[in-house]
Amino acid sequence: MSKEKIIPIFVPNYGCPHMCVFCNQVKITGSNTILPLNEVHETIEKYLTYFNTNEDSCIEIAFYGGSFTAISLDKQIELLKIAQKYKNEKIIQRIRISTRPDAINSTILNNLKLYGVDIIELGVQSLDEEVLLLSERGHTINDVNNSVSLIKEFGFFIGLQMMVGLPGDNYDKSMQTLLKIIDLQPDFIRIYPTLVVKNTKLEELYYLGKYKPLSLEETILICKDLLVISEYYNLPVIRVGLQPTEFIQLGKDIVAGPFHPAIRQLVEEEIYYEIIKEELLNLKTNTNGKTLDISCNNDIINNIVGNKAVNKNKLIKEFNFKNIRFHKSNINDEIIISIGEIYKSICLSEHINKRAVGIINHY
Repeated sequence: MSKEKIIPIFVPNYGCPHMCVFCNQVKITGSNTILPLNEVHETIEKYLTYFNTNEDSCIEIAFYGGSFTAISLDKQIELLKIAQKYKNEKIIQRIRISTRPDAINSTILNNLKLYGVDIIELGVQSLDEEVLLLSERGHTINDVNNSVSLIKEFGFFIGLQMMVGLPGDNYDKSMQTLLKIIDLQPDFIRIYPTLVVKNTKLEELYYLGKYKPLSLEETILICKDLLVISEYYNLPVIRVGLQPTEFIQLGKDIVAGPFHPAIRQLVEEEIYYEIIKEELLNLKTNTNGKTLDISCNNDIINNIVGNKAVNKNKLIKEFNFKNIRFHKSNINDEIIISIGEIYKSICLSEHINKRAVGIINHY
């Protein structure tokens, strides 16, 4: 399977017609102007030196940050021509852009198709009208539905971005947003917990006591169920949380909110912890002073152990184990637990599906 390698080009706030309450693209991207064309070339060449092009890999130029399709058509073409040249020469394989749902129409899509764009990401953020209004998004749910339909009609791959913890948002609204997103059948999604960034309206609301960000624990609870539902529907979640940078850290440009440099790991390890805990309780056996052995695929072993061995330590404390030993295996969709001669094979997908169906049936 090919490995994806991204060359990021930022277009911060260059085209955004709205300033959402949570947004300060200067802080998030580290820039306040679009890169001059010569610097775009330099950025691409620099990143290409990082990649081993002999590997089975897919190299992609991605225009991130502000709403790409809201900038002038001339500027879009200037940038896309550069990316298309590398694609035509087979140096890169894909071109991706990010934009807003209300910055999509047939003229724009025809132009993107002409210059070789493959993937369009839409910042949906929420599919609750009140949340969109309170967040000052400047678009409606209908804008999202129309733009997704049109993008699919033109044959692009499409990704949707959602946020949790926006003003007016809650657990129920986040679940309902995801289920509506699933109905739209995107190719992938990103999930971003809302952070309070310096020099935003949300920062003002936070200091006035009119906005309370989610705690890290609340965020893990919500994102855990979002991941479970996404897994059930085979919808890839390609990212959870903002990419940490020199400034995107608590105490720097992040004023408050559930920031963690490895938040996805925290979410996934909680899912595995709950599965193992449930199965241990179902065993109804004496665990006092005994050793638990856990075998699993190497790809998930770190998340089962937990960040700083948190899962291991919690299970030892809750079940009074003497020790827990972890064993790498080539098994898939399975965790094997054993306590002495007591042995249990756990099917991960069964647990995921059971949890997802329970949530979905509630809505």
